[in-house]
Amino acid sequence: METPGSQSSLHRANLERVVRAVRLAGSLTQAEIARTTGLSAATVSNIVRELKDGGTVEVTPTSAGGRRARSVSLSGDAGIVIGVDFGHTHLRVAVGNLAHQVLAEESEPLDVDASAAQGFDRAEQLVSRLIGVTGVDRAKIAGIGLGVPGPIDVESGTLGSTSILPGWSGTKPAEELGGRLGVPVHVDNDANLGALGELVWGSGRGVKDLAYIKVASGVGAGLVIDGRIYRGPGGTAGEIGHITLDESGPVCRCGNRGCLETFAAARYVLPLLQSSHGTELTMERVVALARDGDPGCRRVIADVGRHIGSGMANLCNLLNPSRVVLGGDLAEAGELVLGPIRESVGRYAIPSAARQLSVLPGALGGRAEVLGALALALSEMGDSTLLDGSLSAAAPAFT
Repeated sequence: METPGSQSSLHRANLERVVRAVRLAGSLTQAEIARTTGLSAATVSNIVRELKDGGTVEVTPTSAGGRRARSVSLSGDAGIVIGVDFGHTHLRVAVGNLAHQVLAEESEPLDVDASAAQGFDRAEQLVSRLIGVTGVDRAKIAGIGLGVPGPIDVESGTLGSTSILPGWSGTKPAEELGGRLGVPVHVDNDANLGALGELVWGSGRGVKDLAYIKVASGVGAGLVIDGRIYRGPGGTAGEIGHITLDESGPVCRCGNRGCLETFAAARYVLPLLQSSHGTELTMERVVALARDGDPGCRRVIADVGRHIGSGMANLCNLLNPSRVVLGGDLAEAGELVLGPIRESVGRYAIPSAARQLSVLPGALGGRAEVLGALALALSEMGDSTLLDGSLSAAAPAFT
């Protein structure tokens, strides 16, 4: 039996610290593990050897700073996680291992506003199909990350806003999907997961303070402070789309006037171009036309960029992030939108905050949220599970 303060309990704690550092990063050199955990190089070397002998980690030769090094990652067969992303028009599922490798990924059209039950049915079917495609042992599933395009109450896990997903109001997405699949499910909104995805795999790598701005049918932000997603006590932190730009402006779905969303979201922007470009226009198409030189589309995208920059300036003045990553279809416009964003940030943000800020397009495109869901599942799983080998103790109860 381990007792607090004993050598065995200290050793166990050190094992878990190393496993957690590697699990969250995907792979680290032994020197990086020592810096991350605060353990000595000798202690890290001994722990890595023990974990390798036990099959928990894999060690491969690499280089760091021009010198030979050893890269440590969790074993590819130590377990798997699943990411599920509900967008307003799609469902995307990915299966990944604990070494941060995506094993399978698939997306299909879905009108998520129609019915929560239909959405959960489709998600259950797609998860089961991808598990079958990969041929992985279902007993190895460590958890599922789930993204939804709406605010989640932190305490109850309930999806809150009837104006965003009226057919989902009052549902508990994690509880519903977890009951169907028999696996622990962790849920968050799509902007937070986009931030997490870009932080782990994309344009946010290497920074600890980040804002991910997603512009789609709405406008939201995922906030990373000191390397962690900041949700606020009620789970609604990052609702940048409802910063007021013009109190006499258009009425927003939230009931206020002139929110950023009413100047930037697709549902408000596309009607500006429909008289000249038709009613079947999408934001993706607007971006493509703008890149090809269409003057109307270029003007609308520039205006949207300036409005986003105004909201972003407020965010910078409050939180002073070192990086802002723009996601959604709009990010594909590149400098057509990033230039006006930077111009507005430079005009409205405190000069010191603006100087320290870099504004980048997302590197993951439409995959940011599902990869963020994988990262959420990875971050929420317990390290003792890996050390005890208990992932294979019992298979989840779904078929």
